[in-house]
Amino acid sequence: MKDRARASTRESEAENPAAASWRAFPARQQPDWPDPHALRAVTEGLAAAPPLVFAAECDQLRRRMAAVARGEAILLQGGDCAETFERTTADAIRGKLQTLLQMAVVLTHATALPVVKVGRMAGQYAKPRSSAVEERAGVVLPSYRGDAVNGLEFTEEARVPDPRRLRTMYEASARTLNLVRALTTGGFADLRQVHAWNEGFVAASGAGERYEQLADEIGRSLGFMRACGVDTRELATAEFFVGHEGLLLDYEAALTRTEPDTGRAYATSGHFLWIGERTRDLDGAHVEYFSRVANPIAVKLGPTASPDTVVSLLDRLDPDREPGRLTFVVRAGAERVRDLLPTLVEKANAEGAQVAWVSDPMHGNTTTAPSGHKTRRFDTVLDEVRGFVEVHQELGTHPGGIHVELTGDDVTECVGGGNAVLEEDLPHRYETACDPRLNHTQSLDLAFLLAEMYRGR
Repeated sequence: MKDRARASTRESEAENPAAASWRAFPARQQPDWPDPHALRAVTEGLAAAPPLVFAAECDQLRRRMAAVARGEAILLQGGDCAETFERTTADAIRGKLQTLLQMAVVLTHATALPVVKVGRMAGQYAKPRSSAVEERAGVVLPSYRGDAVNGLEFTEEARVPDPRRLRTMYEASARTLNLVRALTTGGFADLRQVHAWNEGFVAASGAGERYEQLADEIGRSLGFMRACGVDTRELATAEFFVGHEGLLLDYEAALTRTEPDTGRAYATSGHFLWIGERTRDLDGAHVEYFSRVANPIAVKLGPTASPDTVVSLLDRLDPDREPGRLTFVVRAGAERVRDLLPTLVEKANAEGAQVAWVSDPMHGNTTTAPSGHKTRRFDTVLDEVRGFVEVHQELGTHPGGIHVELTGDDVTECVGGGNAVLEEDLPHRYETACDPRLNHTQSLDLAFLLAEMYRGR
């Protein structure tokens, strides 16, 4: 079995340069794996494992993202900051899916545009860190880099990078995808069940009440359609994709597959992968790897991004300027987005690129509460989204959507929102493994407010 896996790895890298070419480039934010032989054994096994997603699904998403780039659709992407193995449960997955479906209904109803739904799930188990080490009470240990690498517990044993966790990530991602596929095709995502999605969550909140009114309106419209003889059975399923930051290149390379009919390489760990703010070096391994796979991909652009950055990334990752290939996710911060974004969009337009522009209003707006908890203020998150939409409105371009960290649970991690979470509430249900997430009510609040922005364009 090991010989077959080893042969599979060699064949994969020989047939597909994407699985190997990045190794000649500097790779940032990679774990310091203590046992290279154990890493090789795991990646050889993954190279022989079935793909998690398929080329046809990635091509379908690429067509959907082309519609976003043309202004004919909206991207809604959301999920955990960092998935954990412990919380990869049916209830948690169902809650995130339900939240995203509700948000999509709100946006579709307001804009009359299709909403491309992408879960930040089934692979978001690794995180880049600003420091390689963490210190507590004079004890210095390696930083927690996500469950794909090491454990959250602050012990020497837990913080040692363990490549066997890559296999666990693959298995957890497969379970997540299996449940998502079952839910989105098995009736759970049926648009005729819009009322049921609100049960047990925010029905008593302001956002919940607005959602119930919207559900009533949709129900009446569906009733009218059925009375007119329109077949509404197609509404019983939902198209849903998954994505994550393509951070751990050993894992991504092991799951790279080449389509025999086309010779095109795909990252089969997820449909929609992105390069993070800390790893978008033009001469780095991440840009090299993603330049060679056919998936629709994204790059995060923080406050240090310049128009020259945009041009260079376009030339490396989207040289043919194909709509749907490349998405820029802007995480400038509420105070900077109105100044930074116009120059980036104008430069991309001057290059003849038709990329999708998406707002990440979370990562540039993290603060620390007096209690020591990292948090984000809902009003600040909303202000970055508003600035993002305003810029596009002034330029006559399309605000392509949002990328947010959220959960379907009633956590207390971000401050504010309709049912306001106060700073003193943060310790009550602060459950994230890394950065704070919007809870279900706050997510639905954001969807309604974003819908008003689109409607006012």
